[in-house]
Amino acid sequence: MISEAFPLSRRLLLFSTSLVCLAAFVSSADADGPYQVVVQDGKHADIVRPDGDPILRYMYQRDTSTAEREFDTAKVFAHVMTPGGEETITKGAGGKFPHHRGIFIGWNRIEHGGKKHDLWHVRNTVQKHQEFLTAEGDDDGATITSQISWIGSDGEQLIREKRTYRVAESPEAHAVIDFISELTATAGKLKLDGDPEHAGVQFRPSQKVAENQSATYTFHQAGVNPKETQDLPWVACTFRIDDQTWTVQHMSHPSNPTGARWSAYRDYGRFGPFPVIELDEDETEILRHRFRITQGDAPPREQMAQHYQAFAQLSKP
Repeated sequence: MISEAFPLSRRLLLFSTSLVCLAAFVSSADADGPYQVVVQDGKHADIVRPDGDPILRYMYQRDTSTAEREFDTAKVFAHVMTPGGEETITKGAGGKFPHHRGIFIGWNRIEHGGKKHDLWHVRNTVQKHQEFLTAEGDDDGATITSQISWIGSDGEQLIREKRTYRVAESPEAHAVIDFISELTATAGKLKLDGDPEHAGVQFRPSQKVAENQSATYTFHQAGVNPKETQDLPWVACTFRIDDQTWTVQHMSHPSNPTGARWSAYRDYGRFGPFPVIELDEDETEILRHRFRITQGDAPPREQMAQHYQAFAQLSKP
């Protein structure tokens, strides 16, 4: 179920096969499914657990009232919430490298028509949420799928993205989050390029990790150097926020583009793979990733390998 939270009214979101429409009345307490999606109109959408705690917050607000707010809302991303849903284990706007935000995607060199567009730092570009395509919960979790426009420095839409965040029920983890990005070139042939520090599907933990410099990494086998080895199946990052240690296992599906290089060595914890992608007009590339988030030190490598194998066996959407 999905509910709409407003100061003065509540609306029911009616679904078609591909479109979520706003209408009528319902409160989150009335939902009869164990997981819900609760939308704060124009701001964010929460995936809420059966106990009422939000676990993932999809951030889609666009505010151009000031230059600061315009930059702070120029990128669509997702926060992962702490137990109780009051704080996040991910970083939002501001802090060290303010363009790093939660679970996000971008490239700093998108080549199109002889120009380069930076949809990583988003200083003169924007990822703009257009509409929800799916926002629903069930017995096993909840899904948010939206359409996002990637708009270049000249104001033209370069990419139409269909992005999905799916939270799956997992009693052994704080959260298991699937991230699927379907990127379609809409303004002619383009190339998504950059480097491992400024491109790809990334996870950025809380600003507190940048302050305590606690991030360490575990690879699928001993002795891996991410600066030399491409197409790593997964990497785990362990970090500390206040008195709690967290581990995030970031998995890349085997159907993803090859030649991906990982950034997985920064002490502030931003990590993920970067592939170069070339698209003809109307061509689509699908990227699929999973984030398995647990409390405590990194699980044994053999256990994380099993989690990856379960993910790798899923067919490409």
